[in-house]
Amino acid sequence: MKKEMIYLARMFTGIIEAIGIVKEIIPAGGNRIFWIESSLSSSCKVDQSISHSGVCLTIEEINDNRHRVTAIDETLQKTNLKTWQPGSLINLERSLLFNGRLDGHLVQGHTDTTGICIDRQEKKGSWEFEFEFPKKFADMIIEKGSICLNGISLTAFGVKKKSFKVAIIPYTFDYTNIKKVEKGDKVNIEFDMIGKYVIKHISSKG
Repeated sequence: MKKEMIYLARMFTGIIEAIGIVKEIIPAGGNRIFWIESSLSSSCKVDQSISHSGVCLTIEEINDNRHRVTAIDETLQKTNLKTWQPGSLINLERSLLFNGRLDGHLVQGHTDTTGICIDRQEKKGSWEFEFEFPKKFADMIIEKGSICLNGISLTAFGVKKKSFKVAIIPYTFDYTNIKKVEKGDKVNIEFDMIGKYVIKHISSKG
């Protein structure tokens, strides 16, 4: 008997399933409508939550191998979606399965801020990126802690008050849009959810 796949809405792991391509962008007042083409689109459902480069967006329409989502003004202001253009590559992940393994870490698809790539170096078969972020988020990231960049679950190192590094293995480089990130580019950052709860708990005791 075929098992029904049960997804945990609006929760992700940071393990990218596919890369989508922005095919069309339609201004709609203060919002933007995006048509995304991908290998996942035809298997998705309307009203399903999908992580788009770390941003949780709801599928509104499906047309063969394309799907439509809308980003409201608040999302556009807090993420890098304003920089998307036709042809942009988008990391896609469906929400977490109840019966699936947690290969990355718990990701909500709620971008906390954006970061700027300040360095990119090839390291004999791997790649090392350094990102700068607003100093007010310094307490949310720790050495060897989990970080989500453009929807990708990664480990931070070289952590400073307003910057950190990540190392990218060949598989992640080849199968996500991190390969397109150059110095000066913006990425979406979501800090570890557990860490945010710990900080909230500590601050409430003060």
